[in-house]
Amino acid sequence: MSALRLNDYEKAHLESILEEASECAVLLKKKGDFPLEKPGRIALYGSGARRTIKGGTGSGDVNSRFDVNIEEGLKRAGFIITTKDWLDAYDRVKREAVLPWIRRLRKEAREARQFLAIYGMGAVMPEPTYDLSLEGKGDTAVYVLSRVSGEGSDRRFLPGDFLLTKTEIRDILACQAKYRHFMLVLNVGGPVDLSPVADQVENILLLSQLGSVTGLVCARILLGIDYPSGKLTTSWAGQAGDPKIGDFAKKNDTRYREGIYVGYRFYDTAGQPVLFPFGYGIGYSEFRLGEERVSVDPTGHVSLEVRVKNTGDYPGKETVQIYLSSPDGKLDKPYQELAAFAKSGELPPKGEALLHLEFDLTDLASYDSERECYLLEKGLYLLRMGTNSRDTRLIMGVELEHTCITRRVKNLLGTVDFTDWKPEKADREPLPKELPLVKISGREIACRTISYERKKDTDPLAESLSNEELALLTTGDFNPNALYLTAIGEASVHVSGAAGETSNRLRKKGLKSLIMADGPAGLRLNPHYVVNRGGTVSSYGQNPMIDSMGLLLPKVVLWWMRRSSNRAMRRIRKSGMTVYDQFATAIPIGTAIAQTWNLPLAVSWGAIVGDEMERFGIHLWLAPALNIHRNVRCGRNFEYYSEDPLISGKFAAAITRGVQQNPGCGTTIKHFAANNQETNRYGNNSMVSERAMREIYLRGFDICIRESQPCALMTSYNLLNGVHTSCSRALNEDILRSEFGFEGIVMTDWLIERGTAPKRGKYPSPDPALVAAAGNDLFMPGSRKDYQRTLAGLAQGRVRREDLLRDASRLIRMIKRLTSEADRAKDRAHRREER
Repeated sequence: MSALRLNDYEKAHLESILEEASECAVLLKKKGDFPLEKPGRIALYGSGARRTIKGGTGSGDVNSRFDVNIEEGLKRAGFIITTKDWLDAYDRVKREAVLPWIRRLRKEAREARQFLAIYGMGAVMPEPTYDLSLEGKGDTAVYVLSRVSGEGSDRRFLPGDFLLTKTEIRDILACQAKYRHFMLVLNVGGPVDLSPVADQVENILLLSQLGSVTGLVCARILLGIDYPSGKLTTSWAGQAGDPKIGDFAKKNDTRYREGIYVGYRFYDTAGQPVLFPFGYGIGYSEFRLGEERVSVDPTGHVSLEVRVKNTGDYPGKETVQIYLSSPDGKLDKPYQELAAFAKSGELPPKGEALLHLEFDLTDLASYDSERECYLLEKGLYLLRMGTNSRDTRLIMGVELEHTCITRRVKNLLGTVDFTDWKPEKADREPLPKELPLVKISGREIACRTISYERKKDTDPLAESLSNEELALLTTGDFNPNALYLTAIGEASVHVSGAAGETSNRLRKKGLKSLIMADGPAGLRLNPHYVVNRGGTVSSYGQNPMIDSMGLLLPKVVLWWMRRSSNRAMRRIRKSGMTVYDQFATAIPIGTAIAQTWNLPLAVSWGAIVGDEMERFGIHLWLAPALNIHRNVRCGRNFEYYSEDPLISGKFAAAITRGVQQNPGCGTTIKHFAANNQETNRYGNNSMVSERAMREIYLRGFDICIRESQPCALMTSYNLLNGVHTSCSRALNEDILRSEFGFEGIVMTDWLIERGTAPKRGKYPSPDPALVAAAGNDLFMPGSRKDYQRTLAGLAQGRVRREDLLRDASRLIRMIKRLTSEADRAKDRAHRREER
């Protein structure tokens, strides 16, 4: 990094991430021959050695100034790579495989009658097979297995994707046999099926995808400069472990038949073996959990202290996890659910620390759809403590003497045509007599009854606007002359490459626009830009979208885009305009951040994003994304945190706190809700029971809102039980605002009529008028047609002026808040510079 011309903020941000990113990495197996004593000759193999993946594709990509691959990271650390010939040969194999893959994609797109750029969005070329000899010298080797996925396409149970290829299996096992010190490094965004090699390979490191510094972090871990202390937030079960209960990747209707039994809730309840369980991760050192002290008060608040000791020879950090096993009653329950967690600071050999954990029993209340309430059923609640879901011990019991209702709500999400899967009834484990048992009545546990009546609260400015102005404000700022592809991720006129902004047409009334940038691995912006007359911006240089989608675009479109870009560059050079940089920092992917189990660290990385938002004039970051890892094949799982809603909600809240500590900066939590596959995401109907929605898919949003109150929320493309989420008043008003207490604005995901509407799908695209009527305040990125459809809906009665007033009032308040905060921060910065 020192050889590059970096701005001071870039240096500070990259160094901060480099110092802490090893906490994302999970050591899955160890023999004891790593870390290495010093750099030396090393044989380097695998798809990720040079083509190291820093993050997933799609809106989650970041145009950073540089990326360090693993080969370069090892060289900078002093290693001598002995396999240059192998790496060169692999590059040739990879290049030769691209065009046949593109031809296949084109054929599939024609058969599906879809535009290739949309059909192929997020599609990933499977790993090619090859026959290259392993002739690297030395007694140490690293094989880097990479996988990438992205927005628009799901992963598949095929070799080179979720499964290993025959070539990879052969070479990984050959390396294990040939080299005295061998590490399999996983540069992946989610699970792969390691079944063919897991038993034989002695050292496995889940490096993950850690942004620009991925290669540097790998070298530091191999040398013991840093150490892995991460733990899995998703079960690794392999293809054989797929529950095969609920649907996945269905075109129209996807039935979530598994109900609440997602991830470890299924595996632990069904007693099904996994390769590596939820919460699992070892370090270079070993740890021991001491005796715990637990207290439970009459309201069901649980407080626990436990001492953690490093019993090994290396420094490290350990994470303690508390699980709760609830009694079976009228409602079936999972074997256990994560209730709390805490991570130690760095412990030297023989060092120890006292950790404090707490939670409320009410946090894990079950939902009874018949009684329309959350409740704790009477019976014995068992507390378990350990370091992963399969390595816990009972520590105490809580006897609840009466069933208590904790929250009275309404069934709001429709019905399904199936019954959720339930496990066979099993005898619950008794509490050993030597363990403490606390009895609580339950009568002191408070019950909250939700009122869905919301008082009218409109802004005076909104009331002064005409119907046309209200429709403009609730529609994202649009360019009537732009091709729709330009709007995908680049609909802003004030920040080059930003995803979009609110309307600029009301500036005469004192209302500025909110500018939004994609995430969640950092800000997605064009790296170079110029400022045109009137304050609008243009990208300078090759548009990154052309680079990423070039092979998928029709030749005439690609020619037009490149021609327009080249003309603009010549005009800029001729005019002598100043070219500015806006390189953003690529932070680790969402899953990697959650694997730290370190909430303060997540806050600090959120603050990095917020600092860059403030620098570049971004008000809303379209992140964090906290959908559930319902199925390991979801193409966007790398953006999301976990299969567990507690982890998802806590980390989204932590990132939000970090971002929003910067003036004028806010997060946009997404995708609300049940966006758990990419297949036909614009027209797919997620069919989920009320109980599963409330206990699994909505809970993380509830946690994030209660703990951090994000400025904005984005609805999802999919339908939920037959209703587009953007058109669901039940989601956007009743649950989000009345139940969760959300105070920010709600926007759609980027809906572009020509680009995203299903051509012959079962379900039509959302109507902007119905979106506004449902309390979805802002239709993004906005087009003239969206504006006209809102006005038509107003004339025809599909949306009322009162609805537009409500939506516009919320937008106006947020615009005033964030833009005024940003302006005050700029003024303070200018005064400091003048002094």
